[in-house]
Amino acid sequence: MTLVERLRTVPLFSDLRDEDLERLCVGTEQVELPAGAVLFAEGDPGDRAFVVLDGQIEIVKRTAGGEVLLAVQSDGVVGEMALLEDAPRNASVRARADTTLLAIPKAQLDELLDSSPSAARAFFEVMLDRWRATQSSLQQSERMAQLGTLTAGLAHELNNPAAAVNRSAGQLMEAMVRYGDARSATAASLDPTELEFVEETLNALHERKGVGSSLSAMDRTDREDAIEEWLADHDVDRSWELAPGLAEAGISVEQLTALADRVDADRVAAVIGLLDAAQDQLSMLHQIEEGTRRMSAIVKALKSYAYLDQAPIQNVDVTAGLDDTLLLLAHKAKGVDVQREYAVELPHIEALGGELNQVWTNLIDNALYALAGLEDGRLIVRARPSESGVLVEIEDNGPGIPGEIQARVFDSFFTTKPPGSGTGLGLDISRNIVIHHHGGNLTVESEPGRTVFRVELPLTQGK
Repeated sequence: MTLVERLRTVPLFSDLRDEDLERLCVGTEQVELPAGAVLFAEGDPGDRAFVVLDGQIEIVKRTAGGEVLLAVQSDGVVGEMALLEDAPRNASVRARADTTLLAIPKAQLDELLDSSPSAARAFFEVMLDRWRATQSSLQQSERMAQLGTLTAGLAHELNNPAAAVNRSAGQLMEAMVRYGDARSATAASLDPTELEFVEETLNALHERKGVGSSLSAMDRTDREDAIEEWLADHDVDRSWELAPGLAEAGISVEQLTALADRVDADRVAAVIGLLDAAQDQLSMLHQIEEGTRRMSAIVKALKSYAYLDQAPIQNVDVTAGLDDTLLLLAHKAKGVDVQREYAVELPHIEALGGELNQVWTNLIDNALYALAGLEDGRLIVRARPSESGVLVEIEDNGPGIPGEIQARVFDSFFTTKPPGSGTGLGLDISRNIVIHHHGGNLTVESEPGRTVFRVELPLTQGK
């Protein structure tokens, strides 16, 4: 089989005239690629297209979540997009098996397209199909990478309260045993009048759940020192250990003095030990309550973020979506001054809530990425009414986007992040959601020290 006959078996060249194929063959060379070898890498300059004659290749692209397999080919053409766009390779190609390819120089391909309308049309159709397939695969990868970001954030945010609950639950049993022993001992030694007074004190402690009045750090220290001094003066052992718990319980020196007046001096230490045991027990319960409340708030935010069990189009509170996103990305905002500037009476809008939260995630995540390593990083999230609906601004004081590339930040596959840190689809997807799904607008203004992404949304979805 001649080379022309072999090329005609390739769908891209099947309708070309013989003279077009003969002209295409001028200057071509055969390339032998062993299994595992790289034909070209993402970012390499494009100078040749390749026809797979025998064997098998795979096309992969680097993303934040690793490599994404775009296609596997045993025939057809690969690498022509970089030539037609005069751009670097947007994916890598390597051999899955020993592979034979025909390399077509750029000059031959350009001459063919200039002289043959049928060839230009065939290339256009193939490029369009490949573009759609590539974009679909990478959009899915971008969503999975975003899901990975949220999962990491959730794991981080849930870890602290979960650890606190686990630790407090383990200590609670010991505290309950100590409280039971102390209560039995005092009940057996106190007379009815003393026991009634102690019960009243314990009931007051239980009513406020063992949490004392909200004192400043300095006032709390002063109270602990005063209690420790009082305990030492009244020959109560472990005064330095008991003072912090009694102060946390809201017990003052005046209350301790009243206790000493009502209870026999020989039994004061035992009663104070009972109060400390009760406070220790209530403190463990309070920590468990706070931990579970925090976990519940995170789960509630996640459910709100995803708009689970709700119709596709909802009456959306924009600020709630922004707050949910900030909570889920809080692990990335450590050390960043996050400021919220929300209008008091911000109208709800008719929108696709889950998709809008994807926009907020992309914009806030990008801003936090730009602030990484800055000592005075600041993120400002604004939301206010506009003439047509709602205006949201995501502002950071990072290094900014160079002027020469600002016009390209919304292009598909364009990214300023290092290879493997992003697909370059986050802003493209966000812009598509805002403009095409909601009839709004997404713009950027940037200079060193100030970058602002503005999202304008109408009150009614798609209007």
